[in-house]
Amino acid sequence: MSRLLLIRTSSMGDLVHTLPAVTDLARRFPAMAIDWLVEESFADIARLHPAVAGVVPIAMRRWRKALFSTGTWRELRAVRTTLRSSHYDLVLDSQGLMKSVLFGKLVRDAPMAGYDRASIREPMASLFYDKRYSVSWERNAVDRNRLLFGQVFGYEPDLAQCDFGVRTGPAPDWCPARYAVLLTATSRDSKLWPEASWVALGSTLTARDGLQCVLPWGNAAEQQRAQRLAALIPGALVAPRERLDVAAALLAHAQAVVGVDTGLTHLANAVDVPLVAIYTDTDPLRTGVVETARSRNIGGIGQCPDVGAVLAVLAECRS
Repeated sequence: MSRLLLIRTSSMGDLVHTLPAVTDLARRFPAMAIDWLVEESFADIARLHPAVAGVVPIAMRRWRKALFSTGTWRELRAVRTTLRSSHYDLVLDSQGLMKSVLFGKLVRDAPMAGYDRASIREPMASLFYDKRYSVSWERNAVDRNRLLFGQVFGYEPDLAQCDFGVRTGPAPDWCPARYAVLLTATSRDSKLWPEASWVALGSTLTARDGLQCVLPWGNAAEQQRAQRLAALIPGALVAPRERLDVAAALLAHAQAVVGVDTGLTHLANAVDVPLVAIYTDTDPLRTGVVETARSRNIGGIGQCPDVGAVLAVLAECRS
């Protein structure tokens, strides 16, 4: 096998969770060309891995808003042409949705592999695979991907070791000399950490550790929250909106990162910085960051860790 099309379109965290599986595969089959079909807004995540030879962007989120636009159908035809004209030996759908199956079936003369009916998000999607594999839901998201890839390609991943394989550039020019990144925004309000806690955390990191706090954001509401918090944390900086590859570099050069359950927190995990991931409404055993000497999860469903506990865990990650 010389060429693979990997389908994992979204979300950011899901893409990051797939990177260690790409590392495993590239180490065992270094000559394999891996193309990645991905939602356009997350294409930079796929490009962070040096083993990814090509990225095929799609725009389902944007296309759904203008389904009957001639521009939408023009772009869809272009993706169809790209997939039909490319020769792949296998299509691996690790997304497990009907929409991912539809794009996989555009590839000519290549079998499609994925999770079996009991292991997949949308069981109907498994009916369209030529090869199906069982992976327990009891495994965390990173291990599920690695085990799927291992079964497809006939090897057993070493789950005791995890390498995301990400390569980043230098820190953005506007970055402070020494800084902590506070990732305060997430997709659901139930996953947020109280603003008063962020202020106390950031103020302590500044006064005690001499770290300037940087607060990224992704939309208008998140920007407003970042501005409110920055006004209350001495010396804090609201980050400019950046591409994801630049955001990865920002995270990679931080002295510390603290974040809620959000894609950028998982991206910080991938670049191996001192990291505390705060969980208040989701289970870190399933979707938490990969814990190492430098990265830890704290909290869980219905829990709200206090500032002292977060600072204590962060000190362990930085030691």
